Amino acid sequence: MNNQTYKSDIAEVIRCTDFAAIKHKNQRRKDQDRTPYINHPIDLQVIQAALLHDTVEDTQTTFEEIDQHFGPEVCGIVKEVTDEKGLTKMARKEAQIKHAPGASPKAKLVKLADKLYNLRDLNRQTPVGWSEERVQEYFVWAAKVVEGLRGTNARMEHDLDELFRARNIQQ
Repeated sequence: MNNQTYKSDIAEVIRCTDFAAIKHKNQRRKDQDRTPYINHPIDLQVIQAALLHDTVEDTQTTFEEIDQHFGPEVCGIVKEVTDEKGLTKMARKEAQIKHAPGASPKAKLVKLADKLYNLRDLNRQTPVGWSEERVQEYFVWAAKVVEGLRGTNARMEHDLDELFRARNIQQ
């Protein structure tokens, strides 16, 4: 991702957040504090964990660094969605399927968003060195992971289901 695309994506997130905040400005949650309604889809820890979710797997970042910079809740979510590096690729994939149903709601949101983005990206363009068979296998595996995440976010699940249907993947 080039710097211009990154800035554009961030600008779109800010624009969307602003739009939603304006539309919901007079609404309050039903909690004792009557917190602004917009706070519920804008969960800072989920957004931070989503941005950090691959750092431990793909860079020299440690959980300790994440905890130090972003706190134990964000670190905990990142831990939940991070594959164990010492496992084989197949074991990591099986672990994701196995652990998905027991993940926290916040970790499930991060995992759903990650799967949705990855599958949309695969639909857009096949990665260099990947065959169509490998792409299809990824979709089948992702459907198994998503099955364990259901009941978390209807919109993302709907969008994922559309992608699975387009690939004739049974769920």
